[in-house]
Amino acid sequence: MVQTAPQAIAAREDGTAMADNALFEDPAGPIEQFSWGKFVICGKAHFKGYEGRVGAGKDIRLVGEEATPWKERKGHRLKRSMITGVYDRDLDVLVIGNGVDGLVEVPHKVRRDIAAHGIPKLIVTPTPDACQRYNQLHREGKHVGLLAHGTC
Repeated sequence: MVQTAPQAIAAREDGTAMADNALFEDPAGPIEQFSWGKFVICGKAHFKGYEGRVGAGKDIRLVGEEATPWKERKGHRLKRSMITGVYDRDLDVLVIGNGVDGLVEVPHKVRRDIAAHGIPKLIVTPTPDACQRYNQLHREGKHVGLLAHGTC
């Protein structure tokens, strides 16, 4: 009989297993799952497929339960021109998911510009944590927006 090594199984805080490759999972949503380059929001997948973007793609903008592509993000240092689709939404909080490993920089001038546009609170954190924070704030009834990079 051949024995194989046990597989590592990711676990939620409550100890139950997550889906394969999931970095974040919350069936209550609106962000139900996040894995490298892929979001599942309200039952719909968003990622970059072999033939192009599926849903909103791997970089998303989310306000309420409406996901749209965040195609303005280029590189790993945000510019003021990359913060789009959130200023006219009367947000209480903007969450920026700065990548799986937190490699996307948000310079002070971008942070100041976000505040100057009337968004009172900004949270910048790696994307798996950003998904959790977004869901939490959404459930608390906060008007929250998310700009999230799905890789790096």
